[in-house]
Amino acid sequence: MKAAVLKAPHQPLSIEDAPTPSMGRGDALVRVAACGVCSTDLHFVHGTPTYKKPPLILGHEISGIVEEVGDEAATVRKGERVLVPPIIYCGRCRNCREGRDNVCENMLMVGSYVDGGFAEYISVPAHVLIKLPDSIPLHEGAIISDAVSTAFHAVKQRGEVRPGEWAAVFGCGGVGINVVQIAAASGASVIAVDVDERKLELARRLGAVEALDGRDPELAKKIRSLTGGGVDVAFEVVGRPAVMDGAFESVKVGGRMVVVGYSMENWNFRVGRLMFRELKLIGSFGCRSTDYSPLLRMFEKGRLRLNEIVTEKLRLEEINEALKRLEEGRVVGRQVVII
Repeated sequence: MKAAVLKAPHQPLSIEDAPTPSMGRGDALVRVAACGVCSTDLHFVHGTPTYKKPPLILGHEISGIVEEVGDEAATVRKGERVLVPPIIYCGRCRNCREGRDNVCENMLMVGSYVDGGFAEYISVPAHVLIKLPDSIPLHEGAIISDAVSTAFHAVKQRGEVRPGEWAAVFGCGGVGINVVQIAAASGASVIAVDVDERKLELARRLGAVEALDGRDPELAKKIRSLTGGGVDVAFEVVGRPAVMDGAFESVKVGGRMVVVGYSMENWNFRVGRLMFRELKLIGSFGCRSTDYSPLLRMFEKGRLRLNEIVTEKLRLEEINEALKRLEEGRVVGRQVVII
């Protein structure tokens, strides 16, 4: 099969023939239709270590069609349209049994622990696959598996956004822009924050009532003024301590801050502000398997949009150009590689 392979850090992905993955008795072989291009893929190219050492097929935001199923795979059938979640969970550990399979103790991350979706086929345990309704387009739907589902979990489960609340979203990239539209669809008044006017304009179209320049030194003060004391919940979707500072300073007394962005850096914050204002500081990672059904229903009811988020479709041979565009900040929304 054709695949885009990470041979070594700081090198372009190699487009080459690779063996079609083998399949266990409980697995499903999925013919990949599309795979979103995420900043995580770029981090791996830049040298962030993958769990499985190269050579490794990247890509973890996958849609496709079931090509074959193992003898013990009872949850899907050949020919079904599916999403491949970025997290393979065991279903047996304590966290899985408590309904938190997104933080499974034995998790395998697609495109890091195991080969990913920048290839014609991928084999995964059948129990993790999510059936994609016929009303949702297969290619664009790939981003639901991660960019949208991560945002959904952050808004609905971790941020617990309620109608009538103020929400600020710091960072309107591939995940952050979906935090904007899901929070708005959930009844919140959303303030979008970014340094790219194109992303702010997209945020306005997806429901943001205010769109502010993240470089403004008076940003937190301006947000507190707009909201009468601060937002109920702030989402940090960049992964930079300086952006976390702004989000932290924008939250009202008794409010919440949800950290969605990934960073290896330490972040120093005023503990007194956290304590005296009774703030909640919350991490959010991925999406639980049970979150997909209500998320997909929002698309089926027309409450969320895909076409405005998927702004570029590319061939697998163009994957390095897609990564370059992402690195240079030229991407608004999400790029999808059509396999």
